[in-house]
Amino acid sequence: MTRPGGRWQNWGRTEQVRPRRVERPSSVGAVQRAVQSAARRGLRVKAVGAGHSFSAIAVAPDVLLDLDDLAGLVSVDPERGLATFAAGTRLHRVPALLAPYGLAMENLGDIDRQSIAGAISTGTHGTGIRFGGLGSQVASLALITADGERMTVGEGDGDLLDAVAVSLGALGIIVEVTLRCVPAFVLAARESPEPLHEVSEDLLARSAASDHFEFYWFPGTDLALTKTQQRRSADTPTRPLSPGARVWEDVVVGGVLHRIACATGALVPASVPVLNRVSTRVWGGREFSDASAAVFATRRSVRFAEMEYALPLHRLMPAFAAVREEIRRRGWRISFPIEVRTAAADAAWMSTSHGRETGYLAVHRYWREDPVPYFAAVEEILLAEGGRPHWGKMHSLDAAGLAPRYPRFADFVAVRDRWDPRRTFSNPHLERILGG
Repeated sequence: MTRPGGRWQNWGRTEQVRPRRVERPSSVGAVQRAVQSAARRGLRVKAVGAGHSFSAIAVAPDVLLDLDDLAGLVSVDPERGLATFAAGTRLHRVPALLAPYGLAMENLGDIDRQSIAGAISTGTHGTGIRFGGLGSQVASLALITADGERMTVGEGDGDLLDAVAVSLGALGIIVEVTLRCVPAFVLAARESPEPLHEVSEDLLARSAASDHFEFYWFPGTDLALTKTQQRRSADTPTRPLSPGARVWEDVVVGGVLHRIACATGALVPASVPVLNRVSTRVWGGREFSDASAAVFATRRSVRFAEMEYALPLHRLMPAFAAVREEIRRRGWRISFPIEVRTAAADAAWMSTSHGRETGYLAVHRYWREDPVPYFAAVEEILLAEGGRPHWGKMHSLDAAGLAPRYPRFADFVAVRDRWDPRRTFSNPHLERILGG
């Protein structure tokens, strides 16, 4: 289906555009025709999933491909643990599609609204020092190249899979993703507020001792909201949250009350420290176990802007301390917590955890507040610590600033030059971060 372009905006309301036209292909053939048509007219084409990137990476000034109708399970090989999905499949749909085969995704982030292709292309990750980002789960990808041909890249193609696993949307339109899945499993979760100084001192030990560990810190408080998860076999008895408890924690506290607190803080900044202390006391303090996907992801209904940097693991806590001091020194009233996670090294060329164990530090700002001064100051600290920005989140770097941070940056650009010399899949953001 083709229609004139109206206004498109991302979830966080940080980017918007009026594309010349919007197409909603429901088949691989329709994607091919859309790319071929755009190329003949000298138009650029970008695929869009859920719009959960805060950066302009998916902005489509010319032709926007909405892949919502290109969704679902294409095939599955239970013996080998391989499952192929159409590119527009939302992550929150994947668990039900895999359940009949006793399979699950190895790891997930804390938001599951994204399309599978968009999440992989931007380097989305979860937490867990023994687990890489979503790109590390990819066994093969099928994509439509600039000449409209379908190309499949898999494990038999040398390190080319590492080039396309985190492709930033710069190499083609992904139409199918084959994931290496694992047997379904249960997660036992404990969430609790703990003294910040204790968590800061033994973060690395906690990360090593847990399958998945992360914490949140509300600026101006002395508590960390910790989340610890241990993997259990699928036949382990579970203690899921009751419907009432889930509604209270995720909808009322994490949604309604947090939105009120953020809106109040935006109008009356002096109220933020008190509201943050209340939030720290209200959130957390629960233990439960459930199927993995039900534990990994959390409903997010309060809009925000986000910047996240990947740091060498040993620099994570010094960077966190420096950010805390900067907030204190500036007297900023920040109503959203800082999130701290860890992840394994992986091989994808453009993965933020390429070649090194990684700590992630994410800062957020309520969507009705200007994030720029806060993000700019934090970014300066994180860059000095060897940080790499998350591709789907806000940052200020260009190709000159990014190239020294990625050992395979030039190799990736060379693949782009070969596959898309006319820049059919480019946009102003990609021109900035990869070069023209």
